[in-house]
Formats: sequence, C-alpha cells, structure tokens
Amino acid sequence: MTTALRTFLSLLLCLPLGVASPLLQADTLRLATTTSTANSGLLEAILPEFQRLTGTEVQVIAVGTGAALRMGRDGDVDVLLVHAPNAEQTFVDLGYGQQRTGVMYNDFVLVGPTSDPAQIRAQPDATSALRQIAERGALFISRGDDSGTHKKEKQLWQLASTAPAGNGYREAGQGMGKVLQISSEMGAYTLTDRGTWLAYANKVDLELLLQGDPRLFNPYSVIQINPQRFPDLNHQAAAAFRQWLVSKPTQQRIADFRINNQPLFVPSATSAAGSLSDLTDRSERKTDLRQFSNSFEANSGSIKRKIEREMAKVGLLVVDQRQVRQAANHFKSPE
Repeated sequence: MTTALRTFLSLLLCLPLGVASPLLQADTLRLATTTSTANSGLLEAILPEFQRLTGTEVQVIAVGTGAALRMGRDGDVDVLLVHAPNAEQTFVDLGYGQQRTGVMYNDFVLVGPTSDPAQIRAQPDATSALRQIAERGALFISRGDDSGTHKKEKQLWQLASTAPAGNGYREAGQGMGKVLQISSEMGAYTLTDRGTWLAYANKVDLELLLQGDPRLFNPYSVIQINPQRFPDLNHQAAAAFRQWLVSKPTQQRIADFRINNQPLFVPSATSAAGSLSDLTDRSERKTDLRQFSNSFEANSGSIKRKIEREMAKVGLLVVDQRQVRQAANHFKSPE
C-alpha cells in the first residue's frame, strides 16, 4: 500500500460519520428491469437524479420480466422493476422478494401493417383481434422470451380460445424494440407496451390498430430481493431506490416523461404506503376496469359499456380519483 493511499484511508476513517457516508455510499445497485423501461428512454431520463442524491450508480440490466425474476431468484441482482403481476406475486410468495410496490402503469396495444390484412382495426377487443389474425393466417411476431409482454400475449391467446400455428407465428426471442423492427420489416402484427410503441412509432412502418381493452392494462412494480435469502446483496441501496421511485418528486418525473408530447407512463404510487404493492390479479383487474372506463369514455361508448358489465361481475375497488382523472387525460383514444 502506498503512503498516499494509507494517508487517504486514515483521513477517511477519521471523518465524522455524516461526512464520510457519501463517500462510502458511492457503490453500485444492480437493477434488473424490462426492456420497455429501457427502450422507452424512461430510466435514462430519471436515474441520474437517484445517482446524484445517493452517490449510487445504477447498473441497468434490461431483459424480459421472466429473466429478471430468475436473476432475482438466483441473487444476481439487488432490485427488480417488472410488469407481470401474477409472476411477481408468485416470486414474493415463494420468499424471493419483498416490499412489492406499484410504481406506474400504461397499457399494451396491438400494432401491425397499415394495410391491416386481418382487419383487426374493426374488432371490439384484443381476443377477437387475435382470433381474427389466426383465422386469416396473418403473420404475428411474438416476443417469445418469457417477458411480461410475452406472458400477457399468451394469456390473451388462451382467452381467445385459439392458438397461432405454422408459418404465421414467429417467436423472436428479442426485446420489444427489436420485435417492433422485425414486425415492420415483415409486415406483421405484434403486441407491444405503449411506452416502447411511442418511442419507436416514428422509426417503424406500423400502425396502432387496437387499444382500449381493459385486459391490456400494464402495471409496473418494484421488488426488493429478500435479504434472508441473499444477505450479501446491496439491500440498503435497493430500499433507497424503492423509496425514491415512489416518492412524489420521482412520480412527477415519471408523469412528465413524454415523447412527442405524449405521456408514456402514469405514476401509480399513492400515499397509502404503496397501495398497489400487494394487489392480486383480481383486485388489479378491478382497478384496471375503472381506470380504463374513464380513460376511453370520451371516444368509445361500446367499450365503456363492456367495461361496466365486467365491473359488475368483479365489484369495484376504491381508488384515488386523482389517478382516475389522470389516466383519463393521458390515455384517451385518438379522435
């Protein structure tokens, strides 16, 4: 050890705790997240503020939600930001994660060639559109990577009581941005989150053909890894990151993040200690229906009536009315 290094360490150890802590906290937080949060540009826009406040560098590992959850299960990352509610809850129930907290949401949309060979533009909902794609033998590009988008797509095919087969269905095994590019090149349909779609809409020869089905709701949650399973992870930074994500200033930054003056995500954390953190798929569905009912009532009376029928089946969940109004303003269908 050099004399200069010994001198620096001696001075550092002699500093009062409040002075030394910023230097000691200059570490790395490994975040496994979805490709949609990276492809959309959101993380690039908001993470510098976390690093400035904490001195912690965030190493972003953008993969599908399935891969992110596996990394969390194996103790390879410190914290997760993902969007597959059922898989997330299973992850927590099995003891791999804790403090699952809702951060934001947007929705999935179906996009495809402007010519719309399967004529899904006229379909009333996502399952009808997928059934039409399969029946017409139109080309559909799937993520095929166990991501949150892929999980949602498989769920929708199951609800449609059909499955694509043969040359009409291709699994890309790629992130959302790449799948949009492939779909554009091949004149195919695909399911995408709205955030990535808005980031790529001007880069691909595709058109948004179907939106507004309440089953396309897409919530994102942050999950800390259970310290009892992996005590050597950076749990302190993970806790700070979760708290920062749901703080009012960061929620406002998420709301303000736009492309072509269009919002990509709606913040969902509330003052009720992260009220979305423990939602089951059933209760999420209740919230989804009310939010989408308000979001699309201006332009789609038939969808609104269908949503109201579904609401009657599952009951209502009281939600923050400010969030409902915000969702309505952010996700209205085009005129």
